[in-house]
Amino acid sequence: MTAHMRTRALPAGGTALDEFTERLFGHLPRADQRRWARVYLQGLLTTPGKKSVRRLAASVTASPTASQSLQQFINASPWEWDPARAELLRWVEERHPVHAWTIGQVCFPKRGEHSVGVHRRFDPVAGRIVNCQFGFSLFLSLDGMSVPVDWRLVLPESWSADPALRRRARISPDVAHQTPESLVLDLVDSIAARTSAARVPVVADLSRLGAAAPLIGMLGRRGHDFLVSVPPTLPVCAAGPGHGAEPARAAAHTASAGDLARRGNTSHPYAAPLTGPAARPQPLRIRSALVRVPGADLAAPGGQQTYRLFGERRPGPGTRGASGAVWLTNMSRHPMDDLLRLVRQSGRAAATSAALADDFGLLDFEGRSFPGWHHHMTLMSAAYAYKALPALRQRYAPSGVPHSA
Repeated sequence: MTAHMRTRALPAGGTALDEFTERLFGHLPRADQRRWARVYLQGLLTTPGKKSVRRLAASVTASPTASQSLQQFINASPWEWDPARAELLRWVEERHPVHAWTIGQVCFPKRGEHSVGVHRRFDPVAGRIVNCQFGFSLFLSLDGMSVPVDWRLVLPESWSADPALRRRARISPDVAHQTPESLVLDLVDSIAARTSAARVPVVADLSRLGAAAPLIGMLGRRGHDFLVSVPPTLPVCAAGPGHGAEPARAAAHTASAGDLARRGNTSHPYAAPLTGPAARPQPLRIRSALVRVPGADLAAPGGQQTYRLFGERRPGPGTRGASGAVWLTNMSRHPMDDLLRLVRQSGRAAATSAALADDFGLLDFEGRSFPGWHHHMTLMSAAYAYKALPALRQRYAPSGVPHSA
């Protein structure tokens, strides 16, 4: 870097961060692009509070033009993010066994209409209709943590079909509108093609997707083990002894997933650990049933695929029925304890999303350009992985980093 763009040091971790940046972003063709990738990563790791591009630049360098250059690098510089995400995947796999590929959903509240893909939709977390971007993230689920490695942004048809909006957001001609279901499948296909490790189960929240059944069938036909939360209204029919195997007969006994989970014919008692100074494990009960899913198509040779459906049931007055998510898996022969461990992976991915929002700028990026959104998500994922993985905790001090020239 020149004398006009000298960065503030990362003591004891600067060399490691340089090596990490070169590993993930060494494919960038220009030296200045690689330098700005390093600046952005350092800013995400050390800047307190809001992670705007201006604040990131100011926390790393005293250069008066750094903010403008960093903005150009993120929003306008034509660099590919897929190679960096593929390298991040390999970097994590080299350091930690992966237990699941977990897909999460993220709502990005926005003001105005300029952020790419912004639209109005109902957010069940907020309990109201919000103006937002909406996307999907893929996490590598490790022991006790989840690391994001890939992202997809929902691009509504109103954006995809408007040439003016596409030009303004710099949306490539090869990017078209895709349904949420197809974006989820695209994430799974992408990591399956990139990974050098053995395939692991797919864990995903499909509870708000209108076409969950066909997606379930496609995951099965691609050979994936999976555990997915499904809409309680998803039509299913009981399977197993006494319920018949013929599709026509099964269709006559169709029920909702929520109802069948509530009255499942197999009970699995367990104790859920709770947090808090006076918390004690709470006795809970899992009800499960073997089912088939109309609309998932023929996933098994010679007949329909049989799945295990289950939901949580809390004993006591006023707790009738399944409370919480309803889960469906094609791993019907796995012990319930193994399935519940995978359920917890979904919770850890949600906790990681919260940490990304609090400490890594998940919701701080303005996101007006399509490449800019993907650039930011890639660098943010890299920064989180660098700081979070236990193998690097001795090489990077997350607090007390002085800003010396």
